[in-house]
Amino acid sequence: MAIKVIVWGENVHEQNDKKVQKIYPDGMHNCIADGLNTDDGIEAMTATLQEHEHGLSAEVINSTDVLIWWGHVAHDKVKDKIVERVQARVLEGMGIIILHSAHYSKIFRKLLGTTCSLRWREAGELERIWVCNPGHKITQGIDRFIELQHSEMYGEPFQIPPPDEIIFTSWFEGGETFRSGVTYKRGNGKLFYFSPGHETYPIYHQEPIKLILKNAVKWAYSKNRIWTDNYTQSPSDPIETISSEKNNN
Repeated sequence: MAIKVIVWGENVHEQNDKKVQKIYPDGMHNCIADGLNTDDGIEAMTATLQEHEHGLSAEVINSTDVLIWWGHVAHDKVKDKIVERVQARVLEGMGIIILHSAHYSKIFRKLLGTTCSLRWREAGELERIWVCNPGHKITQGIDRFIELQHSEMYGEPFQIPPPDEIIFTSWFEGGETFRSGVTYKRGNGKLFYFSPGHETYPIYHQEPIKLILKNAVKWAYSKNRIWTDNYTQSPSDPIETISSEKNNN
């Protein structure tokens, strides 16, 4: 059975910026989904900010194995109830992949518990993405490094908790370095943050980036039983009888 993926896109730049429209005429979310759908093991659909419930109704989110999230200029427009719904599903076991400027998204900051701020510069400079863990599932099929000829610089310090794993580290033409691919476990769900993906550069059209996202989906997917928080506030009954002597002590 194919892994069910929702690619969530803010879909604002695509409507307002002619440069972005030229690079992603069908939207970044559709470009990412199209890349994923070249893999027979993945079934990717899309949702956007402008849809009812941002396209993430309870029915949709409960049937999603992995959610991919891209946002930039409208983080504050995302309804809190949707963020809480997504967080609950991650804790249950849904995988989540956070891309580029979604480091400031409500869901990423809620899951990590920090500001997730960083240094940045948009100068169209070279980015060299180094593989830190060549044995990891996310890096399979990727050479020692990937070069993006034009990219937005993200730099340290990156205000995130210490990652479970650092998968990629980027070097930029201006001299900065950045933890550009990191993973976490939150509840029963896996989280991967991947920083490349500025909207004015055709990054999601590049084959190595498509491969990384396919690998990340397969890594984030969990076959385990869904964990649900169904405990009550009342005391728990003992599994075995507690003797009166122990009770008196």
